[in-house]
This record gives sequence, structure tokens and C-alpha cells, in this order.
Amino acid sequence: MAVTALDVRDLALRLPRAYEAWVRDYRKFRVGQIVFASVSPDETVLGFGFPREERDSLIAREPGTFFLPRPSDLRYRWVCAWLAALDHDRLTVLIEDAWEMCVPKSVAAAYFAQQGEVHTEPPRDT
Repeated sequence: MAVTALDVRDLALRLPRAYEAWVRDYRKFRVGQIVFASVSPDETVLGFGFPREERDSLIAREPGTFFLPRPSDLRYRWVCAWLAALDHDRLTVLIEDAWEMCVPKSVAAAYFAQQGEVHTEPPRDT
């Protein structure tokens, strides 16, 4: 079953330190000033934080689901997906992984421990 912008919102806002902001009709989810997810104004596209080095292989594996962001956003650790192509479980993983890239390790560890999960740190740029 496809997910909606409200599903994205519900998942994102349950994460510690996350908040919602509107920028030029885009629904953005942030930690501090860092955007970890965004929903397009027409609510069909999800943009989310994702390691640059893994972006091309993700898109190659599932070209009907994932695609590159606009050229001006290629410099960021970002990829896009069609919301209609995602189910709730996949969305949860994508949103939590994007959020994890933005928060201190201790915050992520506490959240995942509370959820009964163990996560390894995603790759980070230095």
C-alpha cells in the first residue's frame, strides 16, 4: 500500500529533535537547520538524506522508485523517491536512516535502544 505525505509527517515528527517547516510549499523535516526529508508541494515526491556514495547503486537497483534530485541538489547527500512506490516499512527505514545522519550518535542510539533496535552509524562526510 502506497504511503502519503501524512505518513511521512507522522514518522518524521516522532523522531527526537525533529520538527516541520514549510519552505516554498515544500514540507521539510529538520533537525536544527539540517533537512533530512522533504515532501513536494504535489505530495508525490519524497526527498531524503542518503549517502552520496551509495546513491547511484540505489537508483540503479530500483529506477522505478528512486531518482536523482535536481542538478542543484546533487552536491548534497540527497536522493528522491516516488511516494506511490513506497510502503510503510520502507518509508520508516528511509526516514529513520536520513534522520540518523543528522543527529548526534547518542541521540540516535537512545532512540533505537528505546525501539529495541541496534543501528550502526551511517557513513558521514568529514
